[in-house]
Amino acid sequence: MALLRINALNLVQSREKVEVEAPSKRISDYYGDLVFGKEQMQATLSPEVFKRVVDTIKNRKKIDMETADAVASALKNWSLERGVTHYTHWFQPLTGATAEKHDSFYDPSKGIENFRGSALVQQEPDASSFPNGGIRSTFEARGYTAWDPSSSIFIYGKTLCVPTIFVAYTGEALDYKAPLLKSLEIVDKAAVKVCKLFDRNVTKVDASLGWEQEYFLVDKALFTARPDLVMCGRTVFGHNPARGQQLDDHYFGSIPTRIYDYMKDFEIESHKLGIPLMTRHNEVAPGQYEAAPMYCEANQAADQNQLLKDVMDKVANKHGLKVLFHEKPFAGLNGNGKHNNWSLVTDTGVNLFQPSSSARDNLMFLTFFVTTIKAVHEYSDLLRGSIASAGNDFRLGANEAPPAIISAFIGSTLTKVLDQLETTGDIELAKGENLYMKLGIDQIPEIILDNTDRNRTSPFAFTGNKFEFRAVGSDANVSNPMMILNLIVADQLGAFHKKVTKLMDDGKEKRLAILEVLRGFIKESKAIRFEGDGYSDDWVNEAKKRGLSNVKNTPKSLDFTTNEKAVQLFEKHKIFNKLEIQARHEIKLENYIMKVQVDSRMMGDLVLNHIIPTAISYQNKLIQNATGLTNLGIDASEIKKTIEEVSGHISKIRKLTKEMTEERKRINTIDNAREKAIEYCDNVKEKYFDDLRYSVDKLELLVDDEDWPLVKYRELLFLR
Repeated sequence: MALLRINALNLVQSREKVEVEAPSKRISDYYGDLVFGKEQMQATLSPEVFKRVVDTIKNRKKIDMETADAVASALKNWSLERGVTHYTHWFQPLTGATAEKHDSFYDPSKGIENFRGSALVQQEPDASSFPNGGIRSTFEARGYTAWDPSSSIFIYGKTLCVPTIFVAYTGEALDYKAPLLKSLEIVDKAAVKVCKLFDRNVTKVDASLGWEQEYFLVDKALFTARPDLVMCGRTVFGHNPARGQQLDDHYFGSIPTRIYDYMKDFEIESHKLGIPLMTRHNEVAPGQYEAAPMYCEANQAADQNQLLKDVMDKVANKHGLKVLFHEKPFAGLNGNGKHNNWSLVTDTGVNLFQPSSSARDNLMFLTFFVTTIKAVHEYSDLLRGSIASAGNDFRLGANEAPPAIISAFIGSTLTKVLDQLETTGDIELAKGENLYMKLGIDQIPEIILDNTDRNRTSPFAFTGNKFEFRAVGSDANVSNPMMILNLIVADQLGAFHKKVTKLMDDGKEKRLAILEVLRGFIKESKAIRFEGDGYSDDWVNEAKKRGLSNVKNTPKSLDFTTNEKAVQLFEKHKIFNKLEIQARHEIKLENYIMKVQVDSRMMGDLVLNHIIPTAISYQNKLIQNATGLTNLGIDASEIKKTIEEVSGHISKIRKLTKEMTEERKRINTIDNAREKAIEYCDNVKEKYFDDLRYSVDKLELLVDDEDWPLVKYRELLFLR
């Protein structure tokens, strides 16, 4: 094993530069070349068909078969011109990854390439082997993928990819896209109703999303020499290097040449696929980086993020690199998050979270702003459950990741505005008196964008013209937390509209009715607002007083997705039925169990097959040395102390590993998924992982560097 490490280190030093050349000097010359977008549709479809497709996308209508046939014909010709041979329905099952089954355009029975509207609109992949949480039995394999016209069709490799939803034969959603699409329609309708209180011209509201994707890069040879990285996506052992991120010298620093070439390469491929990447930079930890696109419609953004991760992985292989999306691949260092910048935008071009110099518009801004804060307060537990995963449990609450307590940061300027509104009593206006001036709303400056500071410890922060949901894990499919966010905001927008309408029906002037409801929302949601250090013990105590949950592990936080409050919300808005809710809960619990199980088994494998044999071998060297010194009459007491220290760690990790293995065997007899997941959390992960790691990492410092079998942190993080 030590030889594998040495060979990997040598290979890193011999890497040759991979030349990267863009198709053109200007990105605009090749941007979206592999996407069948509006320009391509307009160029290849008749005006009538194009109009029907655009109308289908805008109004989320079902596409008719005549239109589908015309689009399929155009797609086939467009694809064949680019050397494409196959097509696939590209979907997002509950594995968290993407899935595809390729079918050939070529029809041997007819001797021609063929692609009909029926094949474009719907296919029938086998549903039995995907996670379904008991919705489908193995012998009930039928599932359907159905085209999502609102997300762009694209060419990946030599395959035409059609983004689709994935549902069971009986109609239940088996993917992340279908619920997201439902939530987008729900928040659209709710937001439009509220917008019309201010602007009758608004007919549609889109949720906008801009994600920030964090990731680590390590050399592929070093990755391969770490079995835990290969199997778990993270290092289960590894002593922190002398220099990590404490000097703050990596963040926004000069990008290493090899990494720059990799970034340039995957950006080129992404731009061809219409992924609007705009930003690249070094992140906080050594070996960590970030990519971020321009904002776009949330469904499209979610698809692009899933596609980008696949592109990044494939391009990394070309450069002899491995990209790590795990939320905590290295202990003691910054974890990988995926900050989700979310806003609502009207079809009149207004960002509803953008303050302006117009007093009337600022009242609309405050309405959506306060209602969102109210939604986060009302459903903070559900938001926590939406980002729960085994990987994110390692990340939340450490090294710049937000804590498990959900809170909202809004900055000092908006805090003063809300405090002023909250304390304003009943308003009576004299003739000609300016309501906005009386409230101070006309004083909300347009430069409020620069008056909302950032708080890295806040899970949900307002950052000027959007909310940033920072608690989402790097490896997560953003569709799930974004679906929840859309849903809870839509729910509270509905409550707001209902209350305002009732006050108006009772004779209250519209603006005064709006302010009265806002004041109530501000008072009711005040507990969720927090401006301080989310890592402090004081905040933990304060949050408890405020009635905010602090659930730090996935099995228990997933309870928030199935409690009565969540079920009522899902059923009220027809996102999920009870069967779907329970199924998703079961799937996430099973995923958690398997992740912790794999980590535990990997620890046992490394300990028994690599760490202990290496430590014993080194111990024998020390014993020989101590014996030789004693025979020469030289004091060997210090060497004996080292022998005792090594021996003590060997005994401890052997004992812990045996106990952990027996505990797994016991837990595996449990049938109930929730009980089993909690047992794996409390009696495997929490009970053994840290103690095992401590002794192994101490051995890493004691054993001769040349003998140590695992690639070390200093090598993984600094050798590029």
